[in-house]
Amino acid sequence: MVNLRHRRHEPELMDGEDVSQQEFAACIEDLARVNTITRARPPTLDFIRRALKATPESRILTIVDVGYGAGDMLQAISWLAAKEGRGVRLIGFDINPRSEPVARRLATADMKIDFRTGDAFTMAAHEPVDIVISSLVTHHMEDGDIVRFLQWMEARARLGWFVNDLHRHWLSYHGFRVLAAAMRWHRFVRHDGPLSIARAFRKDDWNRLLREAGLPRARLRWKFPFRYCVERAQW
Repeated sequence: MVNLRHRRHEPELMDGEDVSQQEFAACIEDLARVNTITRARPPTLDFIRRALKATPESRILTIVDVGYGAGDMLQAISWLAAKEGRGVRLIGFDINPRSEPVARRLATADMKIDFRTGDAFTMAAHEPVDIVISSLVTHHMEDGDIVRFLQWMEARARLGWFVNDLHRHWLSYHGFRVLAAAMRWHRFVRHDGPLSIARAFRKDDWNRLLREAGLPRARLRWKFPFRYCVERAQW
């Protein structure tokens, strides 16, 4: 029986430096399908929808997605903004250079998403940012990096930020193993999915990280199925 009392720290296969572009692409394209089936996007999209409703229709919001992977979250935001009749400027950062060619291939040209390879912390200070989002990324980080990331978002995002990640729980851990096997997803997904859950968070973890980051006003909520979402709305 796996011990989920504390966060695990083993590296995931998809993060290996020796992974080929072809295998990485197949993995993150499957992860985009996982995101659809497991309803990973709705909590983040709800936050964006609230931000759009709270701001003037004439305002073009700059939204930064940190760790975009296959780019499916930014695609979904582009569709949402078009449906709401709103203009948005969409920027994605991913430190893995294998992500950008996949995300560019899967996005349509009319979305005009600015996919970048690199660390979001290097974003130019003069470049305006209204909202920062991060979906299923913080479990890849160590605690100290998460604290720094939270503080960076608080300092950079004028309207707010939203973190959407997994709840470390035995039911989601074993449930995903069954689902991944049944769906015959990529071998990295079958291996890394349960490990991602084991690397993820419980309520006490997030409360501690927010205290360390000095963010008492951030809001922590549990979302179905087995998500913890942390937000700071300043509109």
